[in-house]
Amino acid sequence: MPLVTQINQKVRSQLDSQPTAAVAVQGWLHTPTEAALGAVGLTHGAGSNCQGALLIAVAEALAECGYAVLRYDLPFRQLRPSGPPVGGKKGQAVDRDGVRAAAAFLREQVPNLPVYLAGHSYGGRQSTIAVSEDPTLADGLLLLSYPLHPPRQPEKLRTEHFPALRTPALFVHGAKDEFGTQEEMRVAIAQIPSRTELMMVDRAGHSLAVRAVTPIVQSFVSFLAVHEGKGQL
Repeated sequence: MPLVTQINQKVRSQLDSQPTAAVAVQGWLHTPTEAALGAVGLTHGAGSNCQGALLIAVAEALAECGYAVLRYDLPFRQLRPSGPPVGGKKGQAVDRDGVRAAAAFLREQVPNLPVYLAGHSYGGRQSTIAVSEDPTLADGLLLLSYPLHPPRQPEKLRTEHFPALRTPALFVHGAKDEFGTQEEMRVAIAQIPSRTELMMVDRAGHSLAVRAVTPIVQSFVSFLAVHEGKGQL
């Protein structure tokens, strides 16, 4: 069974808001029983934290597949236990610093191995923006319920950075997700110049469902295998 260790440490990295500062990495590290194939930084949405059932299930499943997984809280959640992100664009930049710090932490844990970033909703969005700004942060992305637009406001797309996103990405989206329809997701993802796939989860809303974790992780592992030229697992 993979080992789970609590993490709470400062990581020094190149950050937008504080270029010479260290940012706290807080969460849980799932370590596989065998030598790791790579590492995944997995974070939460705007209304949750890294202790959500979906994130725990995804982390456990990825660890069983041989990946070290850092399940971590973004800076806004470290500041307070509940409530949405704060500080507008400045606060979002700080949260992206948290994504960068998590990636730097994982690079130290698995030197010379690939590092991937994953996130649910807001966490996935901030991860994509960070990677669009610095493609060296991650070798691939797993995006759970990307919040394409606010519910019932399809004109307010959150895709400005998509043309600059050159990292392979697997999008996982619920068929009943109010933050974007299947067709809206397909059109939006077409703006991304790197390899992408869209996996739809039947009967699922924005929160997805723990029942879908096994096929989600299987799809991601296969997606990575194709990207790395190893064929299907």
